[in-house]
Parts: sequence; structure tokens; C-alpha cells
Amino acid sequence: MSAPLSSTPTQYWQPLPEGRVQCTVCPRQCELKDGQRGVCFVRAAQAGQIVLTTYGRSSGFCVDPIEKKPLHHFLPGSSILSFGTAGCNLTCRFCQNWHISRSRQTDTLSDEAAPAAIARAAQALGCRSVAFTYNDPVVFLEYAMDAAQACHAAGVKTVAVTAGYMNAGPRRDFYAHMDAANVDLKAFTDEFYQQYCGAHLQPVLDTLTYIARETATWLEITTLLIPGANDSDAELEALTRWVARELGVHVPLHFSAFYPAWQLTDRPPTPPATLTRARRIALKNGLRYVYTGNVRDPVGAATSCPVCGQVVIARDGYEITAWHLAGGRCHFCQTPISGVFEDRPGGGSGACLPVDIARFAEA
Repeated sequence: MSAPLSSTPTQYWQPLPEGRVQCTVCPRQCELKDGQRGVCFVRAAQAGQIVLTTYGRSSGFCVDPIEKKPLHHFLPGSSILSFGTAGCNLTCRFCQNWHISRSRQTDTLSDEAAPAAIARAAQALGCRSVAFTYNDPVVFLEYAMDAAQACHAAGVKTVAVTAGYMNAGPRRDFYAHMDAANVDLKAFTDEFYQQYCGAHLQPVLDTLTYIARETATWLEITTLLIPGANDSDAELEALTRWVARELGVHVPLHFSAFYPAWQLTDRPPTPPATLTRARRIALKNGLRYVYTGNVRDPVGAATSCPVCGQVVIARDGYEITAWHLAGGRCHFCQTPISGVFEDRPGGGSGACLPVDIARFAEA
């Protein structure tokens, strides 16, 4: 039998009449009676307040290459300690991690880890950063922020992998603790968000503009292209022009391939040609760093200098095969390359290795 879940008090809620409380973490603004859970399943009403039921519990830890997040301009080649909890505040029909994000079973949370243990594990395993991922850290932001504080005290950086669906106050507090983020921009129409995610587009755009304009958090974006749903030329034109205009041409954009999953199994996998077409549109509209993901594509995986066109980082899958950066500049023409770089790639193995987090608990 699994251990009982925690019930950690939170600050992002407000009282309502008749003993109800309203969660204010995300635009859903769930109104709950005592004993009820929000759409995310992990934030619940208890004793007249909102509590987080998954604090200190995880669905698993793994050492990943940072390129898997995907992040191509934040400590390339380094290892990152990844973990998540359970639940999500979106209801994406195509979720690739549905067994975690849509979990309603407490047995999903098999690992216990205090924030300090996460920082110790990252240090001991040679990870330059920790990722809050697998499910969306928006729903466990108190745990993520405490873990981030412990990591920063130990010299370890932090990364959010998120759909960006959150309100302004929690967003400000959360990103004050994040060194980098990859935000899923799932489409560029509100109709898609309503039909496939049970959400709306504008709050995600607000998160993206906030990160890009108001924080020091390094930002990259991922868009999963689903055949016939969000991959038209018109939508890709609109999306990439918006990124260039509102966020900046230096923000890396990753187009990844859809594979049938969860409740969306009637669509075919994304053809590689669709990713190539999307990348071509983005480059035409001025974006400097555009990548293809979930397919073997050395051209679409490479980082090229936006001035001289030379490849400065070559990749084969998650492995870095060539490195032509010095001091964050192109080796060939000395143009600065946008990102957070060390003088040489981080020394990660490119493999994904499960971690027994219990090893790092305090004696």
C-alpha cells in the first residue's frame, strides 16, 4: 500500500461564500467545497483552504540529456535531473505522458524526496540543473519553488517544462525561481486549445511574453504538430510571426512530431516533411534558431550561426557531435549565439538513466 499523500497548505486561493474556496493558480479558478479536488486533481479544498496533496512525492526521477527537454541553448550537452508528480491543469487529448498527468491513482507517486534531497542528488550525479517536468509544475509550484531554492543554494540551476497555463501572481513568483523554461505553445488558435486541451490560448501567450520581457529566465518554445489540427501554413505563419514580433527572433522554437496517444489515436503520426515545412516557414519569418524534434534530422537538430550560416553545434539525436563555440560566440565569425553556454559541452552521456532518489535522503 502506498504512503499517504501530504496535504501542504498553499497561498494561491481565496475564500468564497458558503464555505467554498477558489484556487487562483491558473485560469480555471476552480471553486471547491471541502473535500473536492480541482481539475488538476492534486490541489484540493481542505479545512477551509487549498492544499497541495502531492508535496514531496514524485512519479520518478531520471538523469536526462538536457536536449530532451528540449533545450538547445541552455547548457548544451549537460545532464539534467528530471522529475514530476501527478496531475495537470490541462486536459490535452493527445498527452504523451497521460499515465502521469491524468493519473488519479496515488500509487503513481512512488518516490518521496524533500527539496534538499533533490539538490543533493543533482550534485552527486553531476547534473548542472533540475527539471520540473513529466507533468506540469504549475500544479505543484510550491514543491517546485522550494526545490528550486534548495538547488540554487547548492549551485544547481532549475528548468520548468510547462504548458504555461497560469495566473499572473503565481507566474511572477514561480519564474523568479526558474533559470530556464521550455513552454509548450500547443497551437495558435483558441479553437484548438478549447477542443483539444480544455483551455484557452491567451493565458499561454501572456506567460510567454512575461518570461521573455520581464524575467531573466532563458526561454525556448515547443509546438507539437498534429496532422490536420494545427499544422496549416496559415497557422504556422501566424505563430512564427507572433514569436518573432512579441518575443524576439532569438527565442529558439522546436517543432516536434505527434504520435497517436491517450484519446487521440485517430490521427496519423506527423510526417517529417511537415516539421521541415514548419521550420522553413519559421526561418523565413526571421526566427534564428528553429529545430525539428522526435525525428532523426541532423539539419533540423543543428544550431547554426545566424550570420555566417556555419553549424556551431551539431547533434545526432541527443548527442552533440561537433562544437564550434567559444565564449558563446561562433568560432567562425565571432557572432554571439543567444543562450546560456559554457566553454565546452556539458559532458552528459546522452542516455536517460533512472535514479533511486532514496539514496539521497538525509540519514
